[in-house]
Amino acid sequence: MSEPLRISAKNLGALALPGFCPRCFWLKLKTHNRLPFQIFPGIFSSIDAYTKRVVHAGIDRNGGAPIWLKGLGEVTGYINPPHHSRFYIELPEYEMLLTGAPDGILTLSDGSIAIIDYKTAKYTGTQDKLMPMYMVQLNAYALITEHLRIGNVTKLALVYAEPVTDEETAAQSEIHSDEGFVMPFSISVHPTKLDFDQLPPLYRKAREIFELPEVPEGRSGCEDCERLDELMLLARKL
Repeated sequence: MSEPLRISAKNLGALALPGFCPRCFWLKLKTHNRLPFQIFPGIFSSIDAYTKRVVHAGIDRNGGAPIWLKGLGEVTGYINPPHHSRFYIELPEYEMLLTGAPDGILTLSDGSIAIIDYKTAKYTGTQDKLMPMYMVQLNAYALITEHLRIGNVTKLALVYAEPVTDEETAAQSEIHSDEGFVMPFSISVHPTKLDFDQLPPLYRKAREIFELPEVPEGRSGCEDCERLDELMLLARKL
């Protein structure tokens, strides 16, 4: 029997990136995503969590989502996503456990639900080089959501919160207070296609790479591989 593979929706999505690197992917799986040079700054997670709280507070207060989420349709409420330890689906055919933790699950007026993922970043539309990964990530969340019978998913979307930092905004009196200052955010909603068919080929590819007995060759020009090689060279000199 093959070794069970536990993989997050985000790591599965990495397989869809144009700059995908087999070596980095293999190392992530084998080290449980603990590569020393890929630590995500905690401030972005804090802002994403705050954005979710703002949305939920608006729904609690007004019975619907803020106007800047109108692209999702008529939102009637929200469901607190299950803890990541309970949000998963077993895929026996691939001996795989697909996991994740969606940022938001919103209920819609037709009884269906929307899965959203908050991004603290500048919105560039379809030009975002990480968009293929995000599309897979959201579809994996939708698959798990329906598997757990939380609801029927009809919409997926990325919600970008972009800091507004121009000089004119910074000079406004309401930005300043005795305790500090406020940073406003501009919100952009990017709908994503619901497409479960894109997932099985990625399951197979992930399993094939995971089962390799030795680390595969990296992608030519991969910056992470170059960093790793530098670390290994440094370690040999110590």
